[in-house]
Amino acid sequence: MRAIVYTETGGPDVLKLVERPEPTPGPDEVLVRVAVSGVNPTDWKARRGDGPGKPLAFPEVVPNMDGAGTIVAVGDGVDRGRVGERVWLWEAARHRPNGSAQELVALPTAQAVPLSEGASFDLGASIGIPALTAHRCLTVGVDGPVALGPHALGGKTVLVAGGAGAVGHAAIELAVWSGAMVITTVSTPEKEGLAAAAGAHHVVNYRTQDTEQAVRAAAPDGVDLIVEVAPVSNARLNQAVIARNGTVAIYASERDDLTIAIDPAMTTNTRFQVVLVYTMPATAKEQAIRDVQDAMAVGALRVGAEAGLPLHRFPLERTADAHAAVETNAVGKVLIDVE
Repeated sequence: MRAIVYTETGGPDVLKLVERPEPTPGPDEVLVRVAVSGVNPTDWKARRGDGPGKPLAFPEVVPNMDGAGTIVAVGDGVDRGRVGERVWLWEAARHRPNGSAQELVALPTAQAVPLSEGASFDLGASIGIPALTAHRCLTVGVDGPVALGPHALGGKTVLVAGGAGAVGHAAIELAVWSGAMVITTVSTPEKEGLAAAAGAHHVVNYRTQDTEQAVRAAAPDGVDLIVEVAPVSNARLNQAVIARNGTVAIYASERDDLTIAIDPAMTTNTRFQVVLVYTMPATAKEQAIRDVQDAMAVGALRVGAEAGLPLHRFPLERTADAHAAVETNAVGKVLIDVE
């Protein structure tokens, strides 16, 4: 079978197309024929490592955490009825050398989740890290909720920074599905249209508008929850618009150093919650998977330009170009056609 591998850290050029033996599923594993592999920032950061030429945890690594495909075989302990099931994959390459950038991947059965009827492989390959991260951000508020769904965020106002990104897009869709009023910030007219297509009720272009004024106009009583991708740049804005007992959920950052003004944060009793999908509590991840399934089943999660998340496609042999596209901040979701 064909697979993309790398044997040392470095730029996209370390990714090579090779032929490998087909894997066999072990106990409690399924074998998935991958149709589409999704690329996330985590994937190129893992490939880059701490610098070029560094040793890896495994002699050879297949990249990419997310993907979608069809189960073609199962290992001992797995219901044979799963063969033929269409699934989406999450964390395929987490502590393992075998990600989704290959024609066949064996992985634990729990990490191959049934795709809802009518859901495309494109959607399945797009939701893993982004949707699970967004779910965690939306469920760490002072008074919850622990689960998302209709009315779960009713009466709440959510501010999503970077609503045209993959996580921002998923956060908008999940928050709207859960009944929140959603404000989002973006940087270009193109992204304004994408965030609106995703379902945001108010879209603010922070390059052309007074962001604080615009957010305050939409949410006079403040914002209950902020889904944050740029906490350093937005620190002053966040404190200016946060409601009392509000939460800032940080899932990424442009720098490591974040300064928080303690007195204003104390006055509003602001919670700052850092989120990493890989280390979130197991119970929270299980709930996120269930809720993402439910959202997908009713069409609340969508991808494509018409849904606010343009898709950029590459064939398997151009995985290096796909990684480069994500590394240079392509607007939308980067997918690799494996089949």
